[in-house]
Amino acid sequence: MTLKQTPLNAAHRAMGAKMVDFGGWDMPVNYGSQIDEHHQVRNDCGMFDVCHMRVVDAKGNGVRAFLRYLLANNADKLALPGKALYSAMLRPDGGVIDDLIIYFMSEQWFRIVVNAGTADKDIAWMKQQAAQFAGQNLPPPQSPLIKGGAADTPPLARGGREGFAPQLTITSRDDLAMVAVQGPNARARVWQVLPQTRAATEGLQNFQAADCGEYFIARTGYTGEDGFEVMLPKEKVEEFWYALNKAGVPPIGLGARDTLRLEAGMNLYGQDMDESVGPLESGLAWTVDLKSERDFIGKAALLANPPSKKLVGLVLLDRGVLRGHQKVHSAYGEGEITSGSFSPTLEKSIALARVPKEVQTGDQVQVAIRDKMLAAKVVKYPFARNGKSSLET
Repeated sequence: MTLKQTPLNAAHRAMGAKMVDFGGWDMPVNYGSQIDEHHQVRNDCGMFDVCHMRVVDAKGNGVRAFLRYLLANNADKLALPGKALYSAMLRPDGGVIDDLIIYFMSEQWFRIVVNAGTADKDIAWMKQQAAQFAGQNLPPPQSPLIKGGAADTPPLARGGREGFAPQLTITSRDDLAMVAVQGPNARARVWQVLPQTRAATEGLQNFQAADCGEYFIARTGYTGEDGFEVMLPKEKVEEFWYALNKAGVPPIGLGARDTLRLEAGMNLYGQDMDESVGPLESGLAWTVDLKSERDFIGKAALLANPPSKKLVGLVLLDRGVLRGHQKVHSAYGEGEITSGSFSPTLEKSIALARVPKEVQTGDQVQVAIRDKMLAAKVVKYPFARNGKSSLET
């Protein structure tokens, strides 16, 4: 099978990257020491090739109303242009199709970033839902508008599912690339390379974005550190990559990216959640709006099936390394590790695990590692952020 390549593939090889198959993409796992790369991001900054992720633009009439129904989190939370929202997109049975970030730029434009491995599936699902609800919710052509009355108000302004319209478009922005620059000094390095964007981005709070012409810059990331995710034309990304490197930003591979996101307690699609499990059993209850009267795909299933398990953090007390799919034994039944690794910041082995909901923080559990049962403590995650441990001692 021929692996897909990002526009930075040649740059990775020129910089000495060890390349691996990552979900069908030829990607750098490291450029030397994975632990050194991890500490580099926690203590200074580094850059990641995330061009394999997909940027999708939802534009036209009724975009907000569509997203209100499509996503488990509530798009109505997005009131300030540039504000971002993290959400799961669910199947009718409550399984997670993908987790994604949406940026509200205007009532006619929401930008969505989806995972690489699910991008084609995600976009097909979005288009299917948009077409279905556009067709179902248009007012009958014979219905006259009552001038000056409620019926004279455009459907979108009234809110609700009446707002869908055939003018809504879902466009995969295959012309765009994306680079994540993460770490305490990340923003300063980006401004050094793109000084023209500083005025528009210096005031951004976490989970906000600015449209800077050919550069779309978001203060988001996947490491638990500050930084920017920069979307730009594909033909300019290699030049940007080398300019960042010249400004003192080293490249970071997927290995360190995984330990950084695990320390930050951030889910990885395909490991910590997928279509077979719901968000309430995946540590994502905070992203699911069940309080408002708003309906959304999967809501009925979530309400009808209260979770029997939950996602918790584990710190290994014995010597060894926690890995995905290892069985966890608790006083309340069996669970399973979804993501596990050695934490360079804590210098301990940590994991996310799906366990019976009765398990509590502070409990001790046993993890089956090869032919041994090793002790681990249940903790609240994130494990580390801003360069240091965030665990309660």
